[in-house]
Amino acid sequence: MRDQPSSLPPPQDVLEIGAPEQFAALSHPLRQRLLFALGHRPATISRLAAQLDAKKGNVAHHLKVLREAGLVHVAETRQVRGGTEQYYQRTARRMVVAEPQAAGTAAMLAAVARELDRSPAETHLALRHLRLSPAKAGELGEALAKLVDEAEEDAESQPVHGVLVALYQQALSTSTTSSG
Repeated sequence: MRDQPSSLPPPQDVLEIGAPEQFAALSHPLRQRLLFALGHRPATISRLAAQLDAKKGNVAHHLKVLREAGLVHVAETRQVRGGTEQYYQRTARRMVVAEPQAAGTAAMLAAVARELDRSPAETHLALRHLRLSPAKAGELGEALAKLVDEAEEDAESQPVHGVLVALYQQALSTSTTSSG
């Protein structure tokens, strides 16, 4: 009998995040870690709990929230020892926030900040402002997306790294005064 199901491709390549329940689901660090853990192949609650050093009840609860938000689904079920084992999988390989909303973005960034605080290795966080034409901004956005999408992963025994990419145009100041 197999230990786990074969790697099934997610039904979607890209899922656009936009619903309030999706932002809420992404606002918890354990849920983000679960999504990372489900990045390559389906897994059971027991496997995820062991992998993430979390309690099965917590994992089950957070998977339910992710499932209700449409971010994960049950990819396969198996009968084992008189029970049913469910293998969870992400609904998409990549998730993008098409139209960020302040409350959802703040919650997601807060969860990322907590992950940065927990990181056992050196983290890289940079903010830079560039003057770019719309065309150059588009090119930069495409290049960043391509860089992340095409990053080659190491063996499964290596640590998981989170990557957050944001490119945005700064809002014009509503103040007409300038300091002299």
